[in-house]
Amino acid sequence: MTTATATLTRTEEDIEAATTAATVEIRCPQGWVAVCTLDDLIPGRGVAALLPDGTQAALFIDRAGQAYAIANRDPFTGAQVLSRGLTGSADGRPFVASPLLKQRFDLASGSCLDDPSVSVAAYRVRSVEHVAAGDR
Repeated sequence: MTTATATLTRTEEDIEAATTAATVEIRCPQGWVAVCTLDDLIPGRGVAALLPDGTQAALFIDRAGQAYAIANRDPFTGAQVLSRGLTGSADGRPFVASPLLKQRFDLASGSCLDDPSVSVAAYRVRSVEHVAAGDR
């Protein structure tokens, strides 16, 4: 009996977690676009997202839970690789270093920390809580 009660409780928690999920959205020229859930993001790892206009964004989250999105295209090589870069911070500014030539891009502004004449697009990001219709 105790086992059945424990299983039932765990199932109820799983249902509650599944019905309330924070969706991460990127603001692009076409409007807000849902990309993934907040739980899909891991600090220090990027995720590539295809936007409605065919461009790609690189999405990141830091250890404090702040999400960032910049263009995924490395302007120095033309390759869609920034989501695969290494993250860090310089003077309190979060950045991603391109995995190819190692230029660092500020995650908040998109500016290149190694060449001020170069930048990538930076997108606004938000997290939206969604509750399933049956739970309202």
